[in-house]
Amino acid sequence: MLQTPKSHYLKEAKDGTNPYAVYTRTLEVDGREVLTDPEGYILNMDEWSEGFARAQAAREGLELTDEHWQVIQFIRAYYEEHNVQAQVRDMVRHFREVWGPEKGNSRYLHDIFPMGGPQKQGNRLAGVRKTKGEH
Repeated sequence: MLQTPKSHYLKEAKDGTNPYAVYTRTLEVDGREVLTDPEGYILNMDEWSEGFARAQAAREGLELTDEHWQVIQFIRAYYEEHNVQAQVRDMVRHFREVWGPEKGNSRYLHDIFPMGGPQKQGNRLAGVRKTKGEH
């Protein structure tokens, strides 16, 4: 498999959705380095793996449960199907059906993703870039 040089991702970050992403961080994932922006959003979405999610969660002090993985999988599937980040209301609608109203609500989703809720922290862990208007 042909490896894309890191300089390509630095240029992409500079030209992409986050103008400050020229400052990158590396995350050790299964013995290799994966580039992220300063907030932990992956620069090359093709480099995402479950190992990335575990490593980023550890960096953020979050222990992943089955519920976290369900949300991460939902975010990835939604992005793959729609080519856009899932909105919280779409997540709430889906997880209300799956988990019931006690857990399928915005408050619970924000409780299990305490660093920005499912749309920020969930996207970071799922390897989905931050939305354009997000600060």
